[in-house]
Amino acid sequence: MTTPQPRTTRPADARAWSPPIPEAPGFDHLVVETPGLRTHVATVGTGDPVVLLHGFPEHWWQWRDVAPVLAAAGYRVLCPDLRGAGWTTADDAHVERETRLRDLLALLDALDVERAHLVSHDMGAITAMQLCYEHPDRVRAAVELSVPPGFMRPSPRLLPGFRHLPALVWHRRGASLRGIFSSAYVAHPLSEDDVDAHLAPMGRTEVDAAVRPLVRHMVLPEATRMMRGVYRRRRLTVPTLFVFGRRDRPWTEELVGQVCRAPERHADRAELAYVDDAAHFITDDAPAAVADLSRDWFDRAA
Repeated sequence: MTTPQPRTTRPADARAWSPPIPEAPGFDHLVVETPGLRTHVATVGTGDPVVLLHGFPEHWWQWRDVAPVLAAAGYRVLCPDLRGAGWTTADDAHVERETRLRDLLALLDALDVERAHLVSHDMGAITAMQLCYEHPDRVRAAVELSVPPGFMRPSPRLLPGFRHLPALVWHRRGASLRGIFSSAYVAHPLSEDDVDAHLAPMGRTEVDAAVRPLVRHMVLPEATRMMRGVYRRRRLTVPTLFVFGRRDRPWTEELVGQVCRAPERHADRAELAYVDDAAHFITDDAPAAVADLSRDWFDRAA
């Protein structure tokens, strides 16, 4: 007999968090307790659930301009801080390749979300991909931002896309991550206040200490699996839209089309889309385009 897992969901006062949670009108804040984890979730709207999985080094606030648009379209939008990010806290700092996947499944169960639309960016897209391949019954449709499909083919021309990883593999606690938001990754410079908001949780020891484990034990093993063709030998059954900013180097339309040619060989339904005047941090550069593409994909994948 399976022992029921304790779960608690309670409202949270955004003003009580340390460091303070960045402001974003319209959001409610919850703490969802599952075994060993207390996940901060920002929510907005009512209706069919959409789960937004943030990238690195961001957190729920990444979706501040995307989630309200989806909510206005009739969705209940859930923006969790994943393990090692934002204001989520864990009993154990250990991270493995699928740790965040297990966390996400526990969170969906705790929130009584049987099946949801999924939008993800950067490191969050790793967890989204795992969910789509391992538990496709939990996902209605998926949108992955700034990350190539798992079934992509390796190419030496992709190496510049991973130029940021060595510094993260050897990240020193307390080292600044502000350089990640440089002109190499954003099409429009972010204000100092916006960068501060993205990096606010890095002042928490738990978040700063998670950088190395996340990269070493989740990102690199999953990237290795992609290079070895693990996902090219599997079938992606969840309708998935892969979105890139046209100024996100080296992920040009020409190169992405080359390494992801003939997606129908690997997926039931997969499409590529490109956003003008946007780079890697596409939700900062073009939030309206991200929201519109997501809404359209949800409608077309229905």
